[in-house]
Amino acid sequence: MKKIEINDLEIGEKVYGVVKNIKPYGAFVEIDGGIVGLIHIEDISKARMKTPAERLKIGQKIPVLIKSINKEEHKINLSYKEFLGTWQDNIKYFKEGQTVTGIAREIAKGNKGIFIELKPNLVGMAEYQKGIEYGQNVNVYIKKIIPEKEKVKLVIK
Repeated sequence: MKKIEINDLEIGEKVYGVVKNIKPYGAFVEIDGGIVGLIHIEDISKARMKTPAERLKIGQKIPVLIKSINKEEHKINLSYKEFLGTWQDNIKYFKEGQTVTGIAREIAKGNKGIFIELKPNLVGMAEYQKGIEYGQNVNVYIKKIIPEKEKVKLVIK
């Protein structure tokens, strides 16, 4: 079997790799041929995270998309979030009027709201509520789904 080299890879190509190392800014993934690429934290999921370890584990085999290749520096940027489903794919699991459990993520600037992760690539916004902390499971009521804006309005129960 032919060993894959950096010149064999193409931007936009889907490949599989194994998570080898996790840093605060991203995860290093080894793809075929011993080539290691980086998934920046913002390319792991649409839901904002404090660390890639919230979504990935060392030794985990994952599909990745090749975002960019720098052949001179032998660097490859990868993305994982494309494999977690689109907004349209993920919203199918939810309906207005439903109460579900989500994970509190980032607080919007000026305490204007709290982003709640419903699925790895689906985040809604709830009104700010004191005492809710990052990573906490919260029950939320789905007040409104706005497909044309890809938004979900939530109320913390």
